[in-house]
Amino acid sequence: MRRLSEILVPQRYNVAVESVRHAIWAAVGAFDSVGEVVVFALAALRRTFRRPFRGAHLLNLMEFVGVGSLGIVLLTGVFTGMVFAIQTAVAFEIFNAKSLIGGSVALALVRELAPTLSALMVTGRVGSAITTELGTMRVTEQIDALECMAVDPIHYLVTPRIVATTLMMPLLVTCFNAVGLMGAWFVSTRMLGVDDAMFFSRIYEWLEPTDIWCSVVKATAFGTIIGSIACYKGFNAAGGSRGVGLATTSSVVTSSVTILIIDYVITTLWLG
Repeated sequence: MRRLSEILVPQRYNVAVESVRHAIWAAVGAFDSVGEVVVFALAALRRTFRRPFRGAHLLNLMEFVGVGSLGIVLLTGVFTGMVFAIQTAVAFEIFNAKSLIGGSVALALVRELAPTLSALMVTGRVGSAITTELGTMRVTEQIDALECMAVDPIHYLVTPRIVATTLMMPLLVTCFNAVGLMGAWFVSTRMLGVDDAMFFSRIYEWLEPTDIWCSVVKATAFGTIIGSIACYKGFNAAGGSRGVGLATTSSVVTSSVTILIIDYVITTLWLG
């Protein structure tokens, strides 16, 4: 038994040390990746007002991000408002307070649900497309060809995409809020028997301009995050078609997790 314990104890000790070492290196790698994305995004944003200005290219990207994502954002918004109205009605019915549905849904949509869900939808549609496009250009050496022609690839490819996502996200979130409240109003007044005046009066009483500004700030931050991470992953893709696929997957996952973390940080600072 002594010999067996003498053999097992060092092995367990070595396994624990290796686990701690891997965890430390993973944390260091995560911080290193965050720093690289931040430096990459700042380098792209510094080129925003550098000539030449490609207005038509920026408008095309804004159309792709905004108009192209409008359908999925509106669909998500209206059903989110309807579902949340039903859920709050079930809770408030216990206290005979269904008149509070309007204010509760408005606060939840404007503060949290609209910016977060819109950002996740845009991440799945726009972020993946940006990463795939830039990753394909990288592995097929199109970006190298731009550099050979003395064209700054970050200024030409990255900056307009980050600017487009940053500018269009607040507009998409505003549309989400509007259709979400419309869906909640329809369910509350036409299906749950809440008075129209009571529904809107609670929204007027509870919703403040600071809540709307919080939604705009979150949307702007999420747009910058989506564009920066998607461009960074695609711009640095390697390994052929498999590498592009891995970069796209990593872009969507990283953006989604980052959005949830930043949402918590902004909410804590804003309401703290």
